[in-house]
Amino acid sequence: MAFLFDPLSILFVFLILLGAVPNLFYSRGYLPHIRRRWHYRIHYFAFVLSMLGVVTAANGVTFLFFWELMSLSSWQLILTEPEEEGTLPAARFYFFMTHFGFLFLLLFFLIATDGNLEMEFARMRGIVGHFAYPSLLFFFLILGFLSKAGAVPLHVWLPYAHPAAPSPVSALMSGVMLKVAVYGIFRFFLDVLYPWPLEWGILILVIGALSSLVGVLYALSEHDIKALLANHSIENIGIILIGFGMGMIFDTLGLGILSSFAFIAALFHTFNHMSFKSLLFMGAGSVLHETHTKNIEAYGGLIKAMPVTAWTFLLAAVSISALPPTNGFLSEWMIFQSLLSSNTITDMSLKLAIPFAVFALALTGGLAIACFVKAYGITFLGLHRSANARHAREVNGPMRLGMLAMAGVVLSLMLFAPAYIRLFDRALVSLGRVPAYDAIFPEGTLHMHSVAVNGGVVSPLLLLASLIAVTALLLYAYRSLGVRERVHRTWACGYRTGPRTQYSATGFAGPIRRFFSWLYRPREHIEAGASGNGGKPRVEASRYEVHVQPLFERSLYDSVARLANRISYWVYRLAHFEQTRYAAMIFNLMLLVLFSYRIFAHEFSWATFALESVVMIVSVKVLIIGEKR
Repeated sequence: MAFLFDPLSILFVFLILLGAVPNLFYSRGYLPHIRRRWHYRIHYFAFVLSMLGVVTAANGVTFLFFWELMSLSSWQLILTEPEEEGTLPAARFYFFMTHFGFLFLLLFFLIATDGNLEMEFARMRGIVGHFAYPSLLFFFLILGFLSKAGAVPLHVWLPYAHPAAPSPVSALMSGVMLKVAVYGIFRFFLDVLYPWPLEWGILILVIGALSSLVGVLYALSEHDIKALLANHSIENIGIILIGFGMGMIFDTLGLGILSSFAFIAALFHTFNHMSFKSLLFMGAGSVLHETHTKNIEAYGGLIKAMPVTAWTFLLAAVSISALPPTNGFLSEWMIFQSLLSSNTITDMSLKLAIPFAVFALALTGGLAIACFVKAYGITFLGLHRSANARHAREVNGPMRLGMLAMAGVVLSLMLFAPAYIRLFDRALVSLGRVPAYDAIFPEGTLHMHSVAVNGGVVSPLLLLASLIAVTALLLYAYRSLGVRERVHRTWACGYRTGPRTQYSATGFAGPIRRFFSWLYRPREHIEAGASGNGGKPRVEASRYEVHVQPLFERSLYDSVARLANRISYWVYRLAHFEQTRYAAMIFNLMLLVLFSYRIFAHEFSWATFALESVVMIVSVKVLIIGEKR
């Protein structure tokens, strides 16, 4: 096995350690509540080591080995508690999707190395440069990495796998594992497939815009707190892809400094998402640990019983909502500046794709704020909505330590953003990009500049200092003026205040769900129990449920599953009752593979292609179809 320790690899090793070390403390506190502890320990450490192996691999065989180890160990971690409802189907779905991506990565390496999987990455560019169909390699990489990263339309496994896994594993998978796929995109696009055509960057930009919108829209409709966070992972992967796509577009157009700025923004958001999403899953795991349910509707009032969990969750929620001056705001500001720096581009396809990405990113930001107002408010504020929430207590010391350590990572990304951006810039310079750090901080680290002409300027530390100063001034005025406090019962329109009169998660998301009903197509279910009293019915209790099935799962995956079932049934009948035709079909498939290899591995010839097509048609007609009866 061969390993590589260049600035990009070291950068992602740093990311994995930032995510794994606090998670290790949290996992230590969570472990007593897991039955299969040795199963968990073995696969947990194998998972972390495999991710480190992927980002330091120097050739194809090492990369694929650790990639498969990462997939299998995370699959086994999802199966830590197989007796839980929904765990086995989620694990099967994840296993299929992760090996779907592995197949395309294997095909990429077989072509890019000319069959020599021990070839180092640096030598692959020469083979790829002479390959007749570079777009085929592009799609192999896209399908391989985006199926792991969770971008649309390969995102459907996330809302199933993350809720089924133990909470420390959910934090690692969403916060760290998805970023290993981002590493693969940076490594092979910048180091192997470079240079690229404009269309590749546009496609990644559009995929990112769609992923950000789809992720946040389905997060709003979720009441399972871990599925809600999983959908937000889809959203943030989309934001990262928007930044990466703009970097590719600017590079193709010869705008090196803008390209580096966009790539830095994508890397910055990669680190930011690792930090606040890991912290959010830790907070969700703590709430689940105490209330024994993932349903947000059963929470409420937990801020008093679980103050550490509540305040760390609030920090992560504010950051993922991109409110200034958090680290999430800074990276999304950079991505916005990248999009707005394209005002001088005259290409018509970009005049359509970039405004769509601006619209998607702006709408995503607003909907993300609404979603986390719902998630935080329904979970931690108000009155207790269940007996379990009423008896909840703060989690144990190791779990609190893990959350506080990850909160420190979130704060460091905000307070020391210039130092992180310098690391990102050095990693990109090592891959041949134009240095951009001095253009981003021309006046020192207090002011962050967009590198475009007439670009924006933001001062995160000054914003933070202003917020702290205004808050301190208000507190001083409040105490010095001796403001009297009066405590009264909450006004509820004349009714007694109780858990049933509070805003619910369903009610909060109702207006947005109705506005996007064409996408959600919700199925509503109402149960009402009534009793008669003197001939006049009276409602004793009612229950209202809304079920939303994701569009891609309904329209794409279910259709593919039905088609696969029909084909498998036909092959089953063919193999058992018509063995001669079955053998003929295998023979024709071998012919197809051989002809396809010649087309992709050698020069294309229309005459040979026509001859081979005739041979295939005749063979299928004579050997498989036969004479009509």
